[in-house]
Amino acid sequence: MGPAELLVLTFPQETVSVEAATALVRLRAAAGVRVIDSLVVLRDAGGEATYAELADLEHLRDVAGLDGDELPLIGPEDAQEAAELLEPGSTALIVLIEHLWAEEAAAALRAVGGRIASGVRIPPENIEEAVRAAEARVAAGE
Repeated sequence: MGPAELLVLTFPQETVSVEAATALVRLRAAAGVRVIDSLVVLRDAGGEATYAELADLEHLRDVAGLDGDELPLIGPEDAQEAAELLEPGSTALIVLIEHLWAEEAAAALRAVGGRIASGVRIPPENIEEAVRAAEARVAAGE
């Protein structure tokens, strides 16, 4: 198995949109990752949090591919942690993915006694800011 990552994606509305669910289905079809599990956490306007499988949300039942072969690995504790990140009237989609593109490298590391000990997710806006700063330094001749 390749390295896995748990992502918490947040949305400013009280449910996951059809577009977001469709994007997750496309992610499942991508060759570079495998969606192991997903769970929706809903925080209503009153602040009460609930969680559900995507396929259990009525407005998403017609999204083809949502009834995938996910393993039930994301649980109530994960849902509670994600709920703490949410403002009232918003939603989180917790997604556990395996990085298939790194599976061969991970197997080679394990074969020689190595392991992936840590990883850090860097938000895209931080990368974009660093690129702009580097480009500015290059343009200034530094």
